[in-house]
Amino acid sequence: MFYVYILQSRKDGQFYIGFTKNLKKRIKDHNTGGTKSTKSRKPLKLIYYEAHRSEKDARRREKYFKTNKGKSTLKQMIRNTLN
Repeated sequence: MFYVYILQSRKDGQFYIGFTKNLKKRIKDHNTGGTKSTKSRKPLKLIYYEAHRSEKDARRREKYFKTNKGKSTLKQMIRNTLN
């Protein structure tokens, strides 16, 4: 399986959108400072993920979530989680 995931920084509240094949390992990497882009924003919590059988589908979804329309859709999908 391939995963698209959304992390939220507990430090600044900002989101990080990513893609991986091993979700547990990737989250651990983010929270231990092993990922340059989120190192200064840890700790991070997983607030959403999707599983896809196709890598291409997962990458397409990640790219969509990084657009303004995708971010808006995501915020609507998880609005109760964000409150």
